[in-house]
Amino acid sequence: RQEAAEYYRDHRVPQRMEEALNALFPLRPADLYGELANYFSKYSKAPVICKLVGRKVIDGVGQTTLEVEIYCTVKNYEKRICSTVMSFHSQIPENALPETTEADEKERNDSVNTAVEWVNDSLNTMLRDLKPTDQCKVDEMLGEYFTKQAEFKKEIEKQEEEAAEVTPALTSCTPSATALPGGKKAAKPGRKVSAAERMIPPAEPVESVLCGSLAIGATSLAIAKAGATISHIPLYLHVALLKHDQDLPKEMTLPLPMVTLLNCEKIPSAKLKLMKEVMLIPPVQLSLKQGIERVLDIQKEMTRLLESPGKVQSSPRLADSKKGKAHNTGKKAPPQALKRISHLGCLITACDNLEQPLLLMQAACNNLGLELGTDMYLAINCAAHELMDYVKGKYEILTGMFKSPDEMVDMYVELITKFPFIIALIDPLRKEDRQQWNNICRALGSKHYLIAEDAATCISKLKADQNINIPTCSGVVLKYINQTKVSDLIELTGLLDGQRRITILGSPDGESSDDSLVDLAVGLGARFIKLGGLSRGERVTKYNRLLAIEEELAKNRTLR
Repeated sequence: RQEAAEYYRDHRVPQRMEEALNALFPLRPADLYGELANYFSKYSKAPVICKLVGRKVIDGVGQTTLEVEIYCTVKNYEKRICSTVMSFHSQIPENALPETTEADEKERNDSVNTAVEWVNDSLNTMLRDLKPTDQCKVDEMLGEYFTKQAEFKKEIEKQEEEAAEVTPALTSCTPSATALPGGKKAAKPGRKVSAAERMIPPAEPVESVLCGSLAIGATSLAIAKAGATISHIPLYLHVALLKHDQDLPKEMTLPLPMVTLLNCEKIPSAKLKLMKEVMLIPPVQLSLKQGIERVLDIQKEMTRLLESPGKVQSSPRLADSKKGKAHNTGKKAPPQALKRISHLGCLITACDNLEQPLLLMQAACNNLGLELGTDMYLAINCAAHELMDYVKGKYEILTGMFKSPDEMVDMYVELITKFPFIIALIDPLRKEDRQQWNNICRALGSKHYLIAEDAATCISKLKADQNINIPTCSGVVLKYINQTKVSDLIELTGLLDGQRRITILGSPDGESSDDSLVDLAVGLGARFIKLGGLSRGERVTKYNRLLAIEEELAKNRTLR
């Protein structure tokens, strides 16, 4: 008894019990013991990480990726706090050779298996007993672990080269460097090199991706989600506090969505190769909810136009149908266009010239009484790096039509002059064509966004160089992939803000239903968010999360 009394007195239990009873009696709560539990919970120890669980799961395109679960010790009990699914980003272009795609899939599986091993073994031990709210310390430890693994890999490769027992290509998790981007054939040995081929800068080697590196990004994001959960705040607020040194902004802005509406298919029967994505950007005067509803209206009208080519002037909204209602003979078949949805969550169409998708978009808006350039704006993802023919030294924008980098600049200027409602071009050129990036920025940069996505320097190099202007651009699309950590994004967005460049948070091609990217974009203050189209569950989940955040900020009167 004496020992027990001393133990409780040392922990001030009698004093705090008296304080609790005195504080709660005037309130007379309906659930007295629940309120007592709440009162004493503020004196409990802060939760600490007790276990990490990594497992292989399937993403939105049927490929394997990594899920990380965080368990913490909360009030003496092990409790599952949260999980995150890492989106896997492939560096292989859509028109890659079959053998290149096959090799990429094998390397992907190897990378996921290695990542699962890292999480369940090394990272599980390394992060145990740390507070999930200490993001900086966790990310620092993850960065050190990644550096050691990268150095270890280099040492093994060096030994293998010296021993000449195994070819280095078998130990790499990156695509074969011998295959040129876009699957274009290289010049044959001994063939005379053309003047054009000598003039264009050669393609830079693909960034090396360490096998298992997505364990770093997935763990960092999972820890951020756990920190937010433990702190009883949304992830976007947790990220904003991390970015602003725990000083929460009085108001927060939402990123403008770049909603993909059309994916111009690269098939033999389609001549147009240039426009990978045609995207809609709602005007800032609309709320996010109003903007999404307007995009949905345009998507429905676009679907109707694609189903009935040649009838782009008529619309059920503007003219009464002369036909009677058809007899309902059973379940209605889905519209033909809706059967062809890209993995990006948008409509797929084949076009024969540059103007066709733009005129189609214009017709859809006109039928709804909307004016492009006022009621809605366009952005185009050109994905120029997939179009370069390295034999000719030119971009193949249409089947059989090639343009040099300088001619590409002139073409974009002419296109935007004719269609001024285009306000953003993503990857209009390869990153190697830096002089042409300078030229197009001088010609269009004052009124249009010229954005680097695949043309952007990798995040690790951006951090090291502290220079966004590689190439010169209005801003970059940042993707949360591989060894990227939450702290990296905070640092980079601060760098972009300081250099007056815009930040676009973009989702990788291999998406999952994890909606953390939206919270990251809001918390980091991104100007745009690029999530794909308004179809497919893994895409729509993120738009729904964005709408929920808008509603929450408006309710709290913190939405700028």
